[in-house]
Formats: sequence, structure tokens, C-alpha cells
Amino acid sequence: MNDWYPPPARPRPVEGGLRARSTRGAIGQTWWSERFIEVLEDIGIGNRLQRGRTYARQGQVISLDVDAGSVTARVQGSRPRPYRVRIGIPAFGKAEWAQAERDLAGDAWYTAKLLAGEMPEDIEGVFTALGLSLFPATARELSLDCSCPDQAVPCKHLAATFYLLAESFDDDPFAILAWRGRERDDLLANLQAARTAGPPAADRAEATSRPLADCLDTYFTPQTEIRRPAPPATPPTALLDQLPETGVTVRGRLLTDLLRPAYAALG
Repeated sequence: MNDWYPPPARPRPVEGGLRARSTRGAIGQTWWSERFIEVLEDIGIGNRLQRGRTYARQGQVISLDVDAGSVTARVQGSRPRPYRVRIGIPAFGKAEWAQAERDLAGDAWYTAKLLAGEMPEDIEGVFTALGLSLFPATARELSLDCSCPDQAVPCKHLAATFYLLAESFDDDPFAILAWRGRERDDLLANLQAARTAGPPAADRAEATSRPLADCLDTYFTPQTEIRRPAPPATPPTALLDQLPETGVTVRGRLLTDLLRPAYAALG
């Protein structure tokens, strides 16, 4: 009986491939890329990403492109021709994005964060309230395809693509939104338009003609929720650090040094 099997084929080296920054440990450095990996683990895909770590770290992924509803990549394996990889996800429709943008523009916090190039930590809630999921909700929502002969899904080529996709979200969080169908420039332009657009001219004329006495009950009512940042934490000994040098000592120790434990205890 012949139990000999040929050794597994090694991938062909790639010059100038997309090499993962992380050489060990977790995938992703920001909350949104970590959330993406967490979602993949919840739907049963994340535990298979281990197959692609070596490929991703060796630079076997030649190209990676994110478009509305589709991520495409070319991954070099052991064969001369690179494999074609595609990760599909349903993009939101025009009406769904219009409603999401209205809700985002209605909160100055979201608008400020997005205009600053940051992803608000609770942005998922906006989409959830509309019956949408920013990240994949189930494995069925993803269509995974690779031209390699491996029957496992995801194969190591798909897994490497997922790995680099998560790291690309670190570099550009708007790629998550682009995957769902809205490019960064379009989103920001729509948010700015929604924030600056006022009511129709007829409504504005009616509003300006109302007597002040009729508006007093709502005059001081905030028109939107104002998020107040938490005050910075101040150590209880900060006051001692601000005192000028007095030169007062007790048994050879400065008075401020003697008082410091008491101030720390009061804090």
C-alpha cells in the first residue's frame, strides 16, 4: 500500500504584492476593522481566515479593489496564472441611502465625524434603525468565489483577501460604505447638502412672519441633541503642582511633598 503523498505546492513568489502590515496577532487596528472581523467570526467565516494569513503576510495578493457590492482581487498561488477572487455583498439602493443620509445629516455628531474622515462608533445604529446592516449580517449575504480548484470556502486565497480587506478598512473607513454602494465624495456632498438645505421658500416666509410672542414656548428649546464632551480627568494633586515654590520644609521634606498623599487620598 502506497501512503506517500506529494508535498503541498508552495505559492510562487510575488514582487511588489500587497503585504499585510501585521506580522502577528489580531487583524485590524481600528474599531471598524475589528468589528468587521468580529462579524465574520459570528457568521462562521472568521475562524477560517487562518488559512490566508501566510498568503497575506507574504504578499501573495497582487491587487485589491473595492466597488459597490463587490471586492475583487488577484491572488498568486502555486500555478503560473493568479487566481481571481470576488467577495460580493448587496449594495444599498438609492432610496435606502437617501434615508440613511438624511438620518446621518440630522445629527451634527455624525456629520462632524464623517467630514473629519472618522467613522462614528455608533453609526451601525443608524442603519439598523432603517432595517439595514452596515456589516454582513449572515454568511448568506456574502457571495464568495475563487478560480482556484480548492473546494473549501473560503479557500486560502479568499481568506487572504478578507485579511487585507480588513486592513484596508483601517486605512480608509469609507471603503466600508463604498462596498455598500456609496462613495466617500458622494456621501460627504450629500451630507453637506442636507445640512445646509433649509425649508422651502414658502415655509421660510411663514416662519419669519410669526410674532415672537408665539414662539416663546420653544424659543430656547435645542433643535438637536448637543453632545457634551466629558471634562478631562484631573489628578487630585494637580493643585499642589501649580503652587509656587515656598521653600517651607518640615523635617527636611518640602511641605508640598508632605501634603501630596493627603490630596491623593481625598481624590
